[in-house]
Amino acid sequence: MDAENKDLFIEGAKSFGIDLDERAMEAFELYLRELLKWSRKVNLTAIRSERGVILKHYLDSLSVYPYLSRPSSILDIGSGAGFPGIPLRIIQPAFEVTLLDSTRKKVDFQRHIIRSLGLKGTEAIHGRAQDNGILREFEGRFDTVLSRAFSNLQTFLMLAFPFLKVGGTAISMKGEMDRVDIKRVDETEKGRYRLQKKIPLILPGSSFKRTILLFEKTPFYDINYSSP
Repeated sequence: MDAENKDLFIEGAKSFGIDLDERAMEAFELYLRELLKWSRKVNLTAIRSERGVILKHYLDSLSVYPYLSRPSSILDIGSGAGFPGIPLRIIQPAFEVTLLDSTRKKVDFQRHIIRSLGLKGTEAIHGRAQDNGILREFEGRFDTVLSRAFSNLQTFLMLAFPFLKVGGTAISMKGEMDRVDIKRVDETEKGRYRLQKKIPLILPGSSFKRTILLFEKTPFYDINYSSP
């Protein structure tokens, strides 16, 4: 990581209340090297530059950090090359992170990074959120279920629901979103979820607009949704 990109990352992280120490920087640098190396052979991400990874993967992933409780059990659905789950685990050992993705090569990469960084309390699962075996194993286990640009909002909320504890939070990390679309989803999900927060932001050092949406799972719907 060159000096300019390193400064961008450190200062960007500070805007989310994160001070990156030497241990964290070493972990992120190894992650970056391995991501770019694997991506030359395997289609992990379309972003192939240091600056692009720092802005669109690292800082985007860390933007949700201020809205997570510590400690917390987290399920990252559609985690791809490990975003946002692995960056969040690097900066906070109190997080227990489960990564879920349907593409084997991406899960293989996640497991490689988890081993390389010695990230205890972190596991990568190959499968889909709809799979009966995964639903049975992980139903009602998580304080937080999150996803970054995975599916549409309503589909994500449907998939996240059975994995959350009552009172847990589904967090959707999206691009810029129309207020009318958010209101429509909120009205549809009433009874199952309560919209807690809508946070529009611009990623540090860029003009990239993002929206973080927090939905609380309501007690009324604490019922078993897994297949018999």
